[in-house]
Order: sequence, then structure tokens, then C-alpha cells
Amino acid sequence: MKKVIGILLIVAALVLGYLGVTGISQSEKSVDLLGLEITAEDNNAKQTAYIELALGVVALAGGVYLLGQKKS
Repeated sequence: MKKVIGILLIVAALVLGYLGVTGISQSEKSVDLLGLEITAEDNNAKQTAYIELALGVVALAGGVYLLGQKKS
């Protein structure tokens, strides 16, 4: 049972990592207008992406821990 939960945590970590990275890259938009570059940044989206990345790291650590335990 611990192996299944560990694998699910690792899969969840990969999904959260993907969402976090894409969220960070999509939180900033820029437009070229008459030679000027105008940039807009969504700080709430960026903060959410960082939270997703942090949760992904925690889930990955938990999954690796559960898979690394020996059967007792």
C-alpha cells in the first residue's frame, strides 16, 4: 500500500511541477508597440505557480521516502 501511495505522490509531484513551471512562464506578457516593449506581469499567478512548485517538491520528497522504506 505504501508503494502505491508513493508512486501516486511522485506522479502528483510531476503534475504540480509542470503546472508551476508553465504558470511562471505564462504569468508575464510583453507587447512591442512602435519600438517600445510593454510588459505586464500577473503577480498572483506567479505566486500560485511558486506554491504549486513547493507542493510538488514536498510531494516528491514524500513519494521517494515512501518508496525507499523497507518492508517490515
